Amino acid sequence: MYKHYIDGSLVQGLGLTLAVHNPATEQEAGTLLKATEEQAQTALEAAQKAFPIWSGYSLKQRGEWMERLAQAIEARREQILEVLMSETGKPLPQAVEDMEMLPRCLRYYYEEAKRLHGRIIEDEDQGIMSLMKRQPVGVVVGYLAWNFPLLNLGYKLGPVLASGCTCVIKPSPLTPLTTLLIGEIAEEIGFPAGVINLITGDTIELASVMNTSTIPRMLTLIGSTSAGKAIVGQSATSIKRFSLELGGNAPAIVLPDADVEAACEQLVNLKFGNAGQICVSPNRVFVHESLYETFVAKAVEKANRVTLGWGREPQAVMGPMISAGHRSRVQELIASAVAEGASVAAGGGIPNGIDKGYYLEPTIITNVTPSMRICKEEIFGPVMPIMPYSDREQVIQEANNTEFGLASYVFGTDINDILHIAESLEVGTVCVNGPHYSVELPHGGVKESGIGKDCSVYSLEEYYTVKRITIRKGKS
Repeated sequence: MYKHYIDGSLVQGLGLTLAVHNPATEQEAGTLLKATEEQAQTALEAAQKAFPIWSGYSLKQRGEWMERLAQAIEARREQILEVLMSETGKPLPQAVEDMEMLPRCLRYYYEEAKRLHGRIIEDEDQGIMSLMKRQPVGVVVGYLAWNFPLLNLGYKLGPVLASGCTCVIKPSPLTPLTTLLIGEIAEEIGFPAGVINLITGDTIELASVMNTSTIPRMLTLIGSTSAGKAIVGQSATSIKRFSLELGGNAPAIVLPDADVEAACEQLVNLKFGNAGQICVSPNRVFVHESLYETFVAKAVEKANRVTLGWGREPQAVMGPMISAGHRSRVQELIASAVAEGASVAAGGGIPNGIDKGYYLEPTIITNVTPSMRICKEEIFGPVMPIMPYSDREQVIQEANNTEFGLASYVFGTDINDILHIAESLEVGTVCVNGPHYSVELPHGGVKESGIGKDCSVYSLEEYYTVKRITIRKGKS
């Protein structure tokens, strides 16, 4: 039975039993007792107590602990991968990518913190000198999405530890096991008590305690827009800062001069990666009418070749959806599109020959219009709607016709067209001729897709305040 990690120790939850199931087999992957509201308060107080100690460490000392944690995680690589695959149903290559991001983030943010410098501002008459000094915000509460448990943990834990903050992090109850396993590793190496606290349980109960508490100075989330609004709404008991990576509805625009084979390959691979359960997954694919039929034919061919499976199954490319409920919601979206006049060109149903697991066939939808529900909501599943367009300005308008603004994709060769579209799209990220994401690059959205950034120095800066120290020079 898994335990929570509070104030440097593994502790049993005091709540009801939570059973986590493998979405690929429907078998139990692990159990734990949920943390209670009282334990959430204890975790907050532990982080508060540890903050002056951890922030008082030199950056070198913090970096040594971060490296020790990274090495300990890597030493338990195979165990972590087995747990990760069991709770998520990921194929091995996707689990490896997820797992390896955590130690990579720990190392990256330590190195980036060494390069984060202050400034000196001198007055016009040079009689006054002001120093800009960065100091850690304080206690951070982080909420993790279920789709990439360790990658999401790395995005939060890296800047927390490097900056000198302390934290309480709550993984999703759908995939909490690997995160709690990191707590076990932290206890094993004697990580300073209270700096990292990892708890999970009833999301509404725990979030209510942590959001309304005056202890956290920052709340950060990877999750839905509705969850982000709930956090902001509950948090007004004190002035807090936010970093919220929320929902997306990513458009992809394939220009008439694009390499249609390469564009199709890139978009299909991204769309069906992690069974479409990626916040930056292409949600609406706009293809110029001159390439539309060719693109659809290639997309259907590629979708039909995707091999379903999980874990170490040979050639497994796409795993299951996370739960029966999530799969049913995506099936409803497909049905609503068909009812509105769309056509299913590939997939669309539960695959034959797979008796267990929440698998859904890789699906291509055509005869789609931007007004359909499937183009308004974040799909978060292995379904690609494809639409033709003729006019550049019209497709820009349609791409922006959404409350979301997280990621987007443009394929083409005319640099003037590409730059015009990239500058016109209301999003946080534009990837040209292929998706590219990395811890070194800022990731975040505009509009209802959130505020702040994950990854890069832009994220790290959010975990500091800037203090001005002004000195009046004496006369010589």
